[in-house]
Amino acid sequence: MKKRLFNIRVLDILIAAIGLGLVLLSVSLVYSESQGRLMVHISGAEDEWLQPLDRPAVIEVPGPLGITVVHIENNSVHIEKSPCPNQTCVAAGEINAANLWIACLPNSVFVNIEGAGDPLEVLDASSF
Repeated sequence: MKKRLFNIRVLDILIAAIGLGLVLLSVSLVYSESQGRLMVHISGAEDEWLQPLDRPAVIEVPGPLGITVVHIENNSVHIEKSPCPNQTCVAAGEINAANLWIACLPNSVFVNIEGAGDPLEVLDASSF
């Protein structure tokens, strides 16, 4: 009589199937929540923030020159105030679509919008 290497029973298969089902359920819940939702990713000199674009917020981001104020409202984000000398980041205005960004290079602050946006929404000259 042959000796089996693994002694698998019906209950073992059932437990493995339940475990696999729970893993697949958790993965689908995690990815379905963020799918289609635009998020604002703010990188500072020392920290990072991730905020939904549809929820108003004012974030003070510390940098080497001082505090940069990032304002999220009306499904758009802009840099409201910055200690940098040229204020180019403030003059950049609002962004409101995926893959757009604003940077305050002197104060090491980078703001971009992440998520699954409409690819036809942001066409530029390089797209043609």
